[in-house]
Amino acid sequence: MQIKKFLAAAVLGFVAASPVATLAADAPAQLRQFVADVASATGDFTQQTTGQDGGRPPQSGRFSFQRPGKFRWEVQKPYEQLIVSDGKKVLQYDPDLAQVTERGVDKSIGASPAAILFGSGKLEEAFDVAQLPDDDGLQWLRATPRSADAGFKHVDIGWRSNLPARLLLQDAFGQTTRIDFSNIAANPRLSDTQFQFTPPEGVDVVKMQ
Repeated sequence: MQIKKFLAAAVLGFVAASPVATLAADAPAQLRQFVADVASATGDFTQQTTGQDGGRPPQSGRFSFQRPGKFRWEVQKPYEQLIVSDGKKVLQYDPDLAQVTERGVDKSIGASPAAILFGSGKLEEAFDVAQLPDDDGLQWLRATPRSADAGFKHVDIGWRSNLPARLLLQDAFGQTTRIDFSNIAANPRLSDTQFQFTPPEGVDVVKMQ
C-alpha cells in the first residue's frame, strides 16, 4: 500500500522517550496511556509493504503530529511524497504526478489507525482492541476497525515500556505494511507552519468529497 493511501485508510505507531510511566501495563492499557500523555511528537520512520505483489522498496522519512488531527508525514526516499493535515483538511502531494489530493480530515482519518495517533483518543468508538501474545520482546495489541469500509483488516502495535515500537497493518488485499520509528521527540512545541502546505504553481489540486 502506498503511503499516500496508507494515511487515508490506515496509519502509524512510534517509539520515543516520553513522560509516560515506567511500569508497563498490558498493551491496550499502554495504548490508552500513550494517547493521553503524548500530545505531539516528531521523529523518523522506515516502512515497507509486502504481500501478493512481491513487496515494494522500503521507504523512509520524517513525521510530526499534534493532537487532534494535525500531522506531517514526509517520505524522502526512494521517492518524495508528502501528506499534511492542519486539523481540518488533509493534502496529499505527489511530486512525480504533479498532483495534490485534498480531503476533509474526518474522511481521511475517520475510523483508520490514524485516529490512534492523531485523534482525540476515543478508541473504543472506532476499534475493538484486544491483547495479543508477547513476541520479539514486545507486548502486542490488535485494533480491529468497527467500520466495514475502513480499508484494512486490522493493525497490530508492539509496545515496549509503555511506548509503541512497531506497527503491522494488514490491508484488505492481504498485504502487510510494517513501520518502525526512531529519533522521536515527545511533546515538543510545534509551529502551525509545519502543518500547512501551499501547492506549487502548475500542480493540479483534486478535491475529494
